[in-house]
Amino acid sequence: MPRLFRRGRVAFAAWPFYFAPATRHDLNKILIVNFRIALAAALGLFFAATVWPQDEKSIADLRSVLIALSPRTIDPNEAALVSETAHHMSRQLAREYGVTGDPAVHNFLINIGARKKGICADYTHDIGARLREMRLETLVLHWGIAWEKESGENNALVVTARNQSFYDGIVLDGWRRGGRLFWVHVRDDDEYEAGRHGFLGHLGGHVRTGITAWKEDLQGTRSLQPPPLAQKSSIKQTVASRSAQ
Repeated sequence: MPRLFRRGRVAFAAWPFYFAPATRHDLNKILIVNFRIALAAALGLFFAATVWPQDEKSIADLRSVLIALSPRTIDPNEAALVSETAHHMSRQLAREYGVTGDPAVHNFLINIGARKKGICADYTHDIGARLREMRLETLVLHWGIAWEKESGENNALVVTARNQSFYDGIVLDGWRRGGRLFWVHVRDDDEYEAGRHGFLGHLGGHVRTGITAWKEDLQGTRSLQPPPLAQKSSIKQTVASRSAQ
């Protein structure tokens, strides 16, 4: 947390004001400006307060890992924005979904009708929707799915550099830790390996197969791509047609 919050105090500076004779309109303008300043300060304090202490290092580390996917092509600012947004959105969604503990328990509450949202696909869709709005230029969003149509199915975002294999990307999973964003390289995710949840899983949960269970859901990936912007050619044609008229 910033030092401001650890100390538990906020200092406000006051300046003397001299009000010359003014009209009611002038006073209203002053009040509006002061209100906007106060609102901006309040929002700044709110967003700063929403950063969980344990998330700060994770945000910085994920930024570095995303850049390392392709240091020559990935925009560091874009990597930072993706990391911050994914972490904050994951926490925010957990609050909105009413998650209070183990995500598996929350899934059970959904099944009996006590909760409406909060399964893995909800996190993937909602975090992905926010990232899609950013129109990323150096990073690509994918929809990943593990153990599809089985009881242990999981869905998560996978982020790669452009023209990079899905299996070289980073899993962003808001569901797995109940709102605390979990991230890992696709190939290093030992919680989702082929065979771990079946016979091998019963014999020894720590036995690794080295074969990732993650696969790309192409339809889901298409849903994460922003709609194309208007083509320059069509704009030129419109201008030309108007000029001809």
